[in-house]
Amino acid sequence: MAESVISATSITKSFGATRALRGIDLDVERGEVLAVMGPSGSGKSTLIHCLAGVLAPDQGSVRIDGTEVTALSADARAQFRLHHIGFVFQFGQLLPDLTAADNVALPLLMSGVRRREARARALDGLDRLGVGPQAMQTPGDMSGGQAQRVAIARALVAQPPVLFADEPTGSLDSVAAEQVLGAMLEVVRDSGTTVVLITHDARTAAHADREVIVRDGALSGVGSVAHSVPGRAR
Repeated sequence: MAESVISATSITKSFGATRALRGIDLDVERGEVLAVMGPSGSGKSTLIHCLAGVLAPDQGSVRIDGTEVTALSADARAQFRLHHIGFVFQFGQLLPDLTAADNVALPLLMSGVRRREARARALDGLDRLGVGPQAMQTPGDMSGGQAQRVAIARALVAQPPVLFADEPTGSLDSVAAEQVLGAMLEVVRDSGTTVVLITHDARTAAHADREVIVRDGALSGVGSVAHSVPGRAR
């Protein structure tokens, strides 16, 4: 039986009178790429925020890599995220005044890694994502696709067991989106990183191992992705 690196049980979350999540159960296997789809306002972003410990659910539990995240204090959850979880957002959220190398090194420095080692690991991460030549550039000097690759390198530089990616190619044109997604998935599959990927795009979801659909705060569909992806072993 495959090992679940993420296990959520009976997750509920409300904002005032609005029930955002309605008792969700979800397991994600180690090394799996899971696509989470659903219309705007369906609860999919709230779901990954609860899974990642950014939000505390009203009821239910979440375990990540053996740790019951929902039992931790807010400060302890923040420390857990720093060491165990990577995040990629739609617009990258790079620090504009830092070079690519410094942006990528930042999570390592925050974790206490020595500057020389952090820089070496940052440069290696940029190379793996195909943006080594942009190491000394600031985000304003890069294309959108290059900047998003830097953001992915930053999310993965500490080798987290889990990566949450919220519309990571949503701000890119179709060609750049395909290239960035391919680069990200090549790195995470090589490292065995578990990925939870929010997307509204069926072409993006086609690269996942499995997809779930969130509607009105509940899972309305769970199954294997039936699409054929070039270069993927099925």
